[in-house]
Amino acid sequence: VQLQASGGGLVQPGGFLRLSCAASGSIFSFPSMGWYHQAPGKQRELVAAVTSGGSTDYTDSVKGRFSISRDNAKNTVYLQMNSLKPEDTAVYYCNGWQFGANGRKYDYWGQGTLVTVSS
Repeated sequence: VQLQASGGGLVQPGGFLRLSCAASGSIFSFPSMGWYHQAPGKQRELVAAVTSGGSTDYTDSVKGRFSISRDNAKNTVYLQMNSLKPEDTAVYYCNGWQFGANGRKYDYWGQGTLVTVSS
């Protein structure tokens, strides 16, 4: 499965963006999918995740501003980002994982999409 992230760009503080992560195959069996971000000089960290059952989790800095969702029929995960702040500037990566027939966990990563929040 390949993941293709899109939707990044330049936006002013207070603005919004919607990121999309399209999978080349079915994500139905993926227990969880998420979005990570990595700012310059910092480690990649989890921003939001959504389980196959629809439960969501967010890092504290984006709670109330970001919303993650998944559409299994379209094999796509979305990240709606509202009230953007300069500190949200980063490359955003989508991630999904599943267990293989051998019981091993397999991680899949998109290529990243740059979000820049600046006036």
